[in-house]
Amino acid sequence: MGLLTVAAAVAGAGGAVAAAPLVLTAVGFTATGIAAGSIASSMMASAAVANGGGVAAGSLVALLQSVGAAGLSAGGTAAVASVGGTVGTAAAWIAALV
Repeated sequence: MGLLTVAAAVAGAGGAVAAAPLVLTAVGFTATGIAAGSIASSMMASAAVANGGGVAAGSLVALLQSVGAAGLSAGGTAAVASVGGTVGTAAAWIAALV
């Protein structure tokens, strides 16, 4: 594994962890609740209709709102960093092929 690959993996991991709260807020999962008229509110409405009027505990919408309100847990941070690092590594490998 070359230096570029390592650098891309580290950048991907750090970037993903830094971007996660910003992206969640941008789509409407905020610290004060789901923003009206947002993508998050559309997701919540769809989940409520599919579940007979309420959002199920443990559903994707509930998980994303929890992260939007309280931030990533240690396990969540590790998972996001792992995905970001993998994407960074893949991008470096693709760039090396081109």
